[in-house]
Amino acid sequence: MKRTVLILAVITAAIMELIDTSIVNVALSHMSGNLGSTLEDTSWVITAYAIANVIIIPITGFLAGKLGRRNYYIGSIIAFTFFSMMCGQASNIWVLVIFRFLQGIGGGALLSVSQVIIFEQFPKEKRNVASALFGVGVFIGPTIGPTLGGYITEFYSWPWIFYINIPIGIVVASICYVLLREPGEAGPDRKIDWTGILLLAVGVSALQTVLERGETDDWFEAPYITWLAVIATFSIILFIWWELRIKYPVVNLRVLKSRNLSIAAILTFVSGMGIFSSVFLTPVFAQRLLNFTPLQTGMLLLPGACLAIGGLIISARLLQRGVSPVFLIVAGMGLFVLFSWQMSQLNQNASAADITVSLIWRGVGLALVTVPLTTLAVSSLSAADIPQGAALNNMMRQLGGSFGIAMVNTYLANRNAQHRSDLVSNLQTDNPALTTRLTGYTHFFLNKGATVTDAHDKALKLLDNTVIRQTTILSFSDAFLLVGIIFLAALPLLFIASTKQKAAANVVVLDH
Repeated sequence: MKRTVLILAVITAAIMELIDTSIVNVALSHMSGNLGSTLEDTSWVITAYAIANVIIIPITGFLAGKLGRRNYYIGSIIAFTFFSMMCGQASNIWVLVIFRFLQGIGGGALLSVSQVIIFEQFPKEKRNVASALFGVGVFIGPTIGPTLGGYITEFYSWPWIFYINIPIGIVVASICYVLLREPGEAGPDRKIDWTGILLLAVGVSALQTVLERGETDDWFEAPYITWLAVIATFSIILFIWWELRIKYPVVNLRVLKSRNLSIAAILTFVSGMGIFSSVFLTPVFAQRLLNFTPLQTGMLLLPGACLAIGGLIISARLLQRGVSPVFLIVAGMGLFVLFSWQMSQLNQNASAADITVSLIWRGVGLALVTVPLTTLAVSSLSAADIPQGAALNNMMRQLGGSFGIAMVNTYLANRNAQHRSDLVSNLQTDNPALTTRLTGYTHFFLNKGATVTDAHDKALKLLDNTVIRQTTILSFSDAFLLVGIIFLAALPLLFIASTKQKAAANVVVLDH
């Protein structure tokens, strides 16, 4: 019973952390109006949290070993909860951004350390069950974030997006204080790798800022983006060189010698792109083109998220029965490609049911991918290396999400410009269809009492709005297809590595 309570508390902590990656997305306009800031400045609320997460996740294993895992984990829950409260009380946008960054620092441990704790509650032969339970948090968190955020924003106020963490955090911290024990073996007492920490913090902060802000500020047309890109490149290269050179690195990159972990990390990066870019594209598509409310938009994601829980459990059981993880990953990626294709076929007449059905394929597909990848990442690692492997794998998911959102943002802008140019080029004065439509629009406004000049101007504006709407639909169609194509492009890597993956799978299965 105690073990069950602890597992539920730890999963809740992971879900809480991941919910906060997307819960504010639907509330940015409300925050902007309430705090008197521009929407561009308000988006730093998302960026700051993402930067903090990516900095802290890869060094959670080191910090847990240095501070004591129990102390570090409970302290992180308390920090996350406290700074959630401070976010809700922020009086201006930049105070909110600072507290949001500190909230992300506290939240970083709630992902990787949670995974290790869950794994330790099961014998090795049941690691697939542990992967499924952790996968609930990985998948459900960012998926229900917009639903929860939309509900809170619509019926309460945006500070409650943060206040909701307070009672949950207190309960989870209390349970962990009573039930969580320190691992039997203490890590070696070693000097802190301050150089590695500094290079990592500078490198990933610069990279994350470039990814999050690049499209907004026109990429390398903005000098600060150029400088940050250069800083990120050199800092990350120096970080890799330094960490491979010293005896006790803050991030043990040597664990990537495990082919299973390396392959899983690449595919986790791709799955992160799929999880976060689809959660980004779908709400924007629904609200901008179908005029859904934040709550209606969030509800679209809920059925797929619920069915994904079943997919996680089924995939874990199939792995236990000896089904190849390669088969499950291929099936899951295939379902995600089906989702991408179906979403690319939608237009302004799409119904909520059309989107919901597509999102079900997404949910089940990503659920089938999550458990095999989580198991594969740590399947060939020693017990001492599992925390570091889990942290690196989780960092790849977060980076994949940031990269995916930046990619689709840029692609949307480029395709929008291209489609507009193509459509406008067909609007020739000698085009009978154009003449007929303009005449119809003009007569409509004349019948409403407009003058001839006003009616003509309004007809042209209405035509332009039609072009804008059509270009937006075509751009979103292209973006959904692009994400699906990336999933397809990742499949050859899986097949090349299939022998290695089957070996890893057999290790897990034979231990039963």
